[in-house]
Amino acid sequence: MLPRPLRRKVAIVGTALSDCGRVDDATPYALHAQAARRALADSGLDRSLIDGFASAGLGTLAPVEVAEYLGLRPTWVDSTTVGGSTWEVMAAHAADAIAAGHANAVLLVYGSTARADIKAGRRTSNLSFGARGPLQFEVPYGHTLVAKYAMAARRHMHEYGTTLEQLAEVAVQARANAATNPGAMFRDPVTVDDVLSGPMIADPFTKLHCCIRSDGGCAVLMVAWEYVPDAAKAPVWVLGSGTAVSHTTMSEWDDFTVSPAAVSGRLAFERAGVRPSDIDLAEIYDAFTYMTLVTLEDLGFCAKGEGGAFVEKGRLLRDGALPVNTDGGGLSACHPGMRGLFLLVEAVRQLRGEAGEGQVRKADGALPELAVASGTGGWFCSSGTVVLGRDG
Repeated sequence: MLPRPLRRKVAIVGTALSDCGRVDDATPYALHAQAARRALADSGLDRSLIDGFASAGLGTLAPVEVAEYLGLRPTWVDSTTVGGSTWEVMAAHAADAIAAGHANAVLLVYGSTARADIKAGRRTSNLSFGARGPLQFEVPYGHTLVAKYAMAARRHMHEYGTTLEQLAEVAVQARANAATNPGAMFRDPVTVDDVLSGPMIADPFTKLHCCIRSDGGCAVLMVAWEYVPDAAKAPVWVLGSGTAVSHTTMSEWDDFTVSPAAVSGRLAFERAGVRPSDIDLAEIYDAFTYMTLVTLEDLGFCAKGEGGAFVEKGRLLRDGALPVNTDGGGLSACHPGMRGLFLLVEAVRQLRGEAGEGQVRKADGALPELAVASGTGGWFCSSGTVVLGRDG
C-alpha cells in the first residue's frame, strides 16, 4: 500500500476579475474564460498544473460544461450550489482536497451577465427561486427573497432597537469604499438621507439598502504549498474555513437575528487559530445592508444586538477600525449574482497590497496580515467563512 500524503498547506496564488459592471457584448462563458486566463496569468503558473475545477451557476452539467469551454479535463470537481456562499464553501472543499493530496491546483471561476440579460430581454426578474418542495408553502403569498431579508431586518430592529439610520450607514460606507475602486460600478458618495429617502423596495429596505445588478466574473487559483515557489507573486494562505446551513423555509429559522455565519465563523476562526480581534479586514456578502450588520455580529466582531452601534462612526471604511467590503461590495462595486468569489478576490488583493488608492493599512502603515471572507446564501440559508493570511 502506498503511503498517504501528509496534509499540505494551501495557498491562493492567482486571482482576477473579468470585465465587470456593464458588459453588453460578452456571454457568461466568455467572462468565465476571461477571468480564468487573467487569474492564471496572475499566478505565473502553467495551466497544465490545474487538476481541480469548481464552478456553479452556468450550464446544464456545471461544472462540466464550463471546464470543457475552458479546455480543462480536471480529475477533481465541485459544483456545490448554495447561493452566495457557494464560493467560500467551494474554497473550503478545495483546500481540503489539496491538503489531502486529491488535487494539486484547483481553479474556482464564476461569470454572469445578469444585468445585460435583463436589459436585452433574454431573461426577466424572478419573484421566487421555485415553487416545489418546502417553498411551495411560501410562494403563493408573494414572499420574495428581498421580503425575507426585510422581515429579518425588522425583527432585529424590534429585538435590539437597531435603527434605519444605522442600516443606512452600511450603504453609505460601502459607497465611500467604492470611491477608491476604479472598477466599482457606482462611486459617487451617498448620505444617510439619500438612503432613507429612496424608493421603497421591501419595508424597511429602500433602493440603496439593496445590492446593485451588474455583469462580471472572477477566478481564484488555489495550489499546494510545493508549487508556491514557482508562482509569480507572494502567496495568500488559507488558514481555516467553516461552513453551515440553516433553513430554507422561514418557519424553520429559529431566530431571524442569527445567521449561519455564527457557526461557520466560529469554525473558521478555531481552525485558523485566530480570534476576530486579530482580523485586519473583512469581506462580507452584502446583498442587503442587514446582511453586513448581522454577519459582523455573528462572526464575533461585536456582541449580538450591538451591530447597529458597531457600524456607526465610519468603522467600516477603508481607514476605519474594521475595514469591511473594501472594494464597495455588492451594494456599490458589483453584484452579478453569486458574489461570494469576489470576496476572496478582494481579500487577496488587500493582503498582497495591490489595492492602490483603496489599500488598507495597519496603524503603523504595514499591510494587513489577516482577512476573513464570509459568504451568505439564499435568505441566510447557508454560510461559508474563510480566514486568509499573508503568513502561512
